[in-house]
Amino acid sequence: MAQASKGTGVTGRVFDIKRYSIHDGPGIRTTVFLKGCSLGCLWCHNPESVAAGPELMHWPGRCARCHACIAACPKGAIAKDAAGAVSIDRGTCDVCGKCAEACLCDAMQVVGREMTVDEVMDEVEKDRIFYEQSGGGVTLSGGDPAVQAAFAEALLDACRGRGLGTAVDTAGLAGNGALDRLAAKTDLLLFDLKLMDDARHREFTGVSNAPILDNLERLAAAGPEIWVRIPLVRGVNDDDDNVRRTVAFLERLGTVRRVGLLPYHAGGLEKAGRIGRGADFRRFEAPSGDRLAAIEAAFRAAGFEVRRGG
Repeated sequence: MAQASKGTGVTGRVFDIKRYSIHDGPGIRTTVFLKGCSLGCLWCHNPESVAAGPELMHWPGRCARCHACIAACPKGAIAKDAAGAVSIDRGTCDVCGKCAEACLCDAMQVVGREMTVDEVMDEVEKDRIFYEQSGGGVTLSGGDPAVQAAFAEALLDACRGRGLGTAVDTAGLAGNGALDRLAAKTDLLLFDLKLMDDARHREFTGVSNAPILDNLERLAAAGPEIWVRIPLVRGVNDDDDNVRRTVAFLERLGTVRRVGLLPYHAGGLEKAGRIGRGADFRRFEAPSGDRLAAIEAAFRAAGFEVRRGG
């Protein structure tokens, strides 16, 4: 969570900064991934983003079995089996990072580091020439930037002060005016929309969709540019009923004209295992090519501009 920094402004927890992104808004962008999400989507492709705090990621394929991590761990949370493979007691580990510092193979990594606004801006400024040439900019993603709203607002203010375009990618579940404040400070909202049926939304994401739909309706009426993005998961939200209801809802809003279709991929499962949370997520499948084409056609028939992948 954002908090007062030791110097000025606020700090926040960042788990990745991805350069040359072309799917998180217009042009070439740098995407800043913030920790923390209010949803628990069973298909999440960034499972390391869900928890607000730092997590220890272990890459067994990189491990040289030197066991320097075992010696470095002050809690005794790391052990080896008879074959020399490393295991982590997640209940004992306090993510101090000593094992990652000792590892020479990058097999241990702490995901999520506290950064100041200036530190983030130093990174995104490195690609200014690409933003200027392509009409791109900086995208805040996650997780969900609304979880660290004060930090996200400070980043947006800093970007605006330096003439950098911005986008915010949100799951849409936030209270206390956080989304409204972010929308007022950014050029573009990328708003994720999963399911129209509340019971199924609760089943697959852990939360009701009612506040999400309310937030989208209110923001759409307020006038910021919004691109709706829909992760498509076979057997979850690719059926005719959900597609019809989604099209109808977006048509009623009147101001949303672009829809991004994001076919499911299983890349998040491997990452979930690396942070010790493999049991919290499930393997799904993407809709078939024909089904994707039919869904795309349904949105186009309603007058929406449709993009796959973003």
